[in-house]
Formats: sequence, C-alpha cells, structure tokens
Amino acid sequence: MHFYIGNKLYSSWSLRPWLLMRALGLKFDETVIPLNVETTAQAIAKVSGAGKVPVLVDDGQTVWDSLAITEYLQEKFPDKPVWPANPQARTHARCLSAEMHSSFMALRGACPMNLGKHYARKDRGADVATDAARIDHIWLEARQNLGQSTDAPFLYGEFCAADAMFAPVVTRLDTYDIPVSDPARAYMDAVLGHPAFIEWRTAALKEPWIIEQDEVDEVAIENFRPHLA
Repeated sequence: MHFYIGNKLYSSWSLRPWLLMRALGLKFDETVIPLNVETTAQAIAKVSGAGKVPVLVDDGQTVWDSLAITEYLQEKFPDKPVWPANPQARTHARCLSAEMHSSFMALRGACPMNLGKHYARKDRGADVATDAARIDHIWLEARQNLGQSTDAPFLYGEFCAADAMFAPVVTRLDTYDIPVSDPARAYMDAVLGHPAFIEWRTAALKEPWIIEQDEVDEVAIENFRPHLA
C-alpha cells in the first residue's frame, strides 16, 4: 500500500486514515505532497483525479476520501479492529464518523488544524461553541453507553476508526484551548498521547513549510517551530 498525504502539520484529512493504519499496525509507504505550492495540483493529479489528499493506492486500486479509505481497510483487513466488534457500538461509531465528515464547519473554519502552535482561549463565536458542545456530548455518549466495557480510554474502549476521524478535532480543541468537559479533556489527552499520533506530530514539527491560510491572525502563546517564526 502507498499512501499519499498532505503536510502533516496542517492536513487533517490526511491524519485520519494515516493514524488508523498506524494504530492497526499496517505496513505502508507514504509520500508527502506539499500543499498550496506550485507543484501541488500536478503531484496530486498523478495519483488521483479528485485533486485532493489523502489517496491510498493498493494493488492497482486508487482509493480517495478518508471514509472510503477507512471502509477499504475494513474490507481488506477484516481481522483488524477498524470498527468496534459490538454491533451497536459499530453502528454508533459509523454514525459519529459520518457526522464528523459532514459537520462542524464553524470549528473547522475558525480553528484550522495547526500542530505547530498553541493559542490563548478566547470567544471564537457562538457557532464554534455550539460545535464544541455537540462534540463533547457525542463523545460522552459513546464513552458512557458503549465504551466502558474495557479500561481503554477511547470512544468505544480500544482505538478505532471513529477515534482516528476525531483526532484532528481533538487537535483543534487543544490548539485553540476550546472549553470542554473533564471527560472530554481526558479523552483528548488519550488521543494526543497515542504513540501513532506522537509519531505524526513529531514528523509534522520537522516540516519546512508554512501554509498562510491555515495560520490564524493572532499571536500564539506557544510556537513549537520557533525556527520558522
């Protein structure tokens, strides 16, 4: 399998399936295609007509879109815990993943993923607060009703596709210090502490690129790439 992704510092959609594959212990090669540079469109077009990353190429099959890649992995590796084993939890996990895929536009727009900085807490608008409240609620719903059968700290116990889908949301809430409940914060810490996420973030902080449109117009209280400031 060969996985084509965007900048690790900013590309939230690339992070999702990459994190899942790493967490599952799958072997794959990766190519980072720098986004928002002169060669971006041409480089992506060589692997996918959709014009976006991520893209998974495997045995002559091209798979694009994070959810489609997730379902491809489920079919290719049915013995791997892509989704929870419990049917009720599995359905709920798919619902949460689909909602994440189609929703939370205010949070996405106001708080782009940026693993290189940390910003002070401030009012980011009613729509962002509404998104954060909904996210907090569905995380708690998953943990209380479907994730307590094990001591594992993720939405449904063990790490699965739903956790990977929400990982960039976790980074946004953390980067911009969006208020959440204590259980949500504990879940966020579990995701941020996952070895696969740490691997991704470590690589992200070594990247040389800056995407200006993903840099909000405010002073960061922490800059994890001071050499590029």
